[in-house]
Amino acid sequence: MRNLQDIRNNPGRILALGNYRPGFQAILDFDYLSGKPEPSIAGIVTAAGKFQKYFWGEKEVLLPCYPTIGQAKAALGDIEWMFNVNSGRRAARSTTEFFTEFPNALGGHIFAEDVPEKDAIELYNKYQAAGKTLIGTAGVGMLVPGYLKLGVVGGVDYRQLVANRLMTAGSVAVLSASGGMINEIITQVAASGHTISFALCFGGDRFPTTTPKEAFLAAETDDATTHIVYYGELGGQDEYELADLLTNGQVTKPVICYIAGVISENFDTPVQFGHAKALAGNKSETASAKRNALAKAGATVASSMADFAKAISELPTNTTDRKDIPVIESRNSSLFSSTISKEGEDGYEFVGTSMQAWARQGDIAAQITAALLGKQPQSALTVEFIRTVFLLSADHGPQVSGALNTIVTARAGKGLVDSLAAGLLTIGPRFGGAVSDAANEWFSGVTDARDPAVHVEDYAKAKKYIGGIGHKKYRIGLPDPRTVLLAEFADRLPSHRYFDYAKAIEAITSAKKGNLILNVDGHIAALMLDILEQEEKYDEQTLRQLIDADFFNALFVIPRTVGFVAHYLDQKRLDEGLFRLPDDDVLLA
Repeated sequence: MRNLQDIRNNPGRILALGNYRPGFQAILDFDYLSGKPEPSIAGIVTAAGKFQKYFWGEKEVLLPCYPTIGQAKAALGDIEWMFNVNSGRRAARSTTEFFTEFPNALGGHIFAEDVPEKDAIELYNKYQAAGKTLIGTAGVGMLVPGYLKLGVVGGVDYRQLVANRLMTAGSVAVLSASGGMINEIITQVAASGHTISFALCFGGDRFPTTTPKEAFLAAETDDATTHIVYYGELGGQDEYELADLLTNGQVTKPVICYIAGVISENFDTPVQFGHAKALAGNKSETASAKRNALAKAGATVASSMADFAKAISELPTNTTDRKDIPVIESRNSSLFSSTISKEGEDGYEFVGTSMQAWARQGDIAAQITAALLGKQPQSALTVEFIRTVFLLSADHGPQVSGALNTIVTARAGKGLVDSLAAGLLTIGPRFGGAVSDAANEWFSGVTDARDPAVHVEDYAKAKKYIGGIGHKKYRIGLPDPRTVLLAEFADRLPSHRYFDYAKAIEAITSAKKGNLILNVDGHIAALMLDILEQEEKYDEQTLRQLIDADFFNALFVIPRTVGFVAHYLDQKRLDEGLFRLPDDDVLLA
């Protein structure tokens, strides 16, 4: 088991596996009340959404969620601890996957009951025996006051944490086989005016991944611990190992203990109590026999819970200074979440930067790029590309659907918002909405390792257009000057697999017909994919999420909004009156 002082020196971060809101919230409450600057739970591995809302004090925070442990590793980097609340059936597999992805992790806690004994033994031999601190199964975890709460040990209500002063380091180690009883004992310690140095629950299974012996040795080597309080049960041989530690001097600190289950000795046949291990298969495993062994070794052994509480109350008073604990007065859940803007100390913030700072920076392309990504871009090339796209996309003439609808609406006497909305509502698969379609083409082709020739042939057989291919005016030998400028960005990237795939498609389609070239939409989609992957380090899952969210069409909608507004204002200046098509331009069938 890991040295406790090492944990105090570097508590580390936790990756939660599964869903258990009360348990996760209790850890955040412990962190907040302990004065930590941020939650120790860095992320949650679950399919239940991309983020989950929790309270940090009285305010809400979003914890990121990841579908797999591998994706959590890619996003979060190194993690020190695992809190595994998966079912007993999945516990061993997910624990192994965690340590495979995080080989340098310090350890973790397995909360589940009904973990197969074979799995528990394998986990112990593979991780605990190799130096990890793996706690469980069927337990409630470990708590080091003020530093680390790994599990529901100590309670799930922040008021319980405060009442038992679990943010203030003390000198009493509380060790227990029972998850329910460890919280009762912690409360007894606090009620008698003491605070704990650490608490650990082994769990009630026959083969815990941290044994009582290992926890006792950790308490012995912990300078902060002066006394050990232990709650055990009938069944198993652990208490004889503990007695040996006391007898041979490996544990020298005073031990107060209570071994539950004497009542079972009144039955003619062995009785199975609540835990898997709580069954006395022979006389040596009875509570009375184990009490006698510990008493002979020098431990203070209580004969009842009342005596146990009395012995705890008589422990020397802690001398550790009490720390000030923040106050949580009220909590109100929000109706929705936003990570884009808020009002901060310096006024309104937009994507983490005050509006004044954006104004001083003077680059609206940088501001819009941050808004689209939801965070500050890592690369200046990303901003430069989006700036170039916007400058090339503001307007393509008054004849196109969006501009024409804006003009017609303006000439009908409508206002700016109505006219702009009329233009924007025309954006779709036939006008301006092809950037996302093209991004899906190139992304699916590359990630599915689809041969470009097969891609083209499949679309030809289905008589479908390929998004991002084709132009009314430009062709091979007469390129669109805008695409020439965009293509230069490929030369500035270390690799550009999406652009290469799009160009391979173009080579096939343009050989069939000269105007089936990679158009502006196709260039924007392919190069934006490459820039996000190469410069912003987006993985394939994140790129897929952007495609599904229609991110790429925003690269058309934002600059074209400026163009539509310009056409609206132009019509108000010209004031040509209501537009009506001549009868000759309409076929009246």
